[in-house]
Amino acid sequence: MGTYELISAVEAARRVRSGDLMLDVRTPGEFAAASVEGALLYPLQEFDLDKVREAVGGRGVCVMCAAGVRAVKAAEMMCAGGMSKVYVVEGGMRAWEASGLPIRRGKGGVISVERQTRLVMGVMVVVGGLLGYFLNTAWLWLAVFVGAGMIYSALTNWCGLGLLIARMPWNSRGCDGDGQGCCGGLKREEG
Repeated sequence: MGTYELISAVEAARRVRSGDLMLDVRTPGEFAAASVEGALLYPLQEFDLDKVREAVGGRGVCVMCAAGVRAVKAAEMMCAGGMSKVYVVEGGMRAWEASGLPIRRGKGGVISVERQTRLVMGVMVVVGGLLGYFLNTAWLWLAVFVGAGMIYSALTNWCGLGLLIARMPWNSRGCDGDGQGCCGGLKREEG
């Protein structure tokens, strides 16, 4: 079993210019809003090691997501599957943008899965608190449940709610321009 290497966005850009591939594991909606020119999209929730291995061939592959968490999970699967020359872009698309590297901007106002997840958790806590105060104190358990889920997510780096949100219809449209999404396989961004 191989291991992946964490690299900076600047190093990833250099590697891509030298022939390595950029694999983006965000949702199609996130990818449509902003992506790296020439990146291959394969959402983590649709990850198929055989398809990725076929697309990569023997080249190195830089894996990117919004902040790095999903990219690490994809890199772990790739390395466990025997792939080598796997690099995770530390800080993901945020670091890429902060480094001033070029980004292809698309239409749409899709917010990241991470932000959507925080939004849903916040709403659940507020609703649980309000219902607990005004209707029945048993509703306070909703806030406790969400808080426990957040602690578990922080400790394990796994978030079931985030994975569920990533599968929502609004997160799977927009990558191919007609709103039908592209979760059927790898898509190369065409200028």
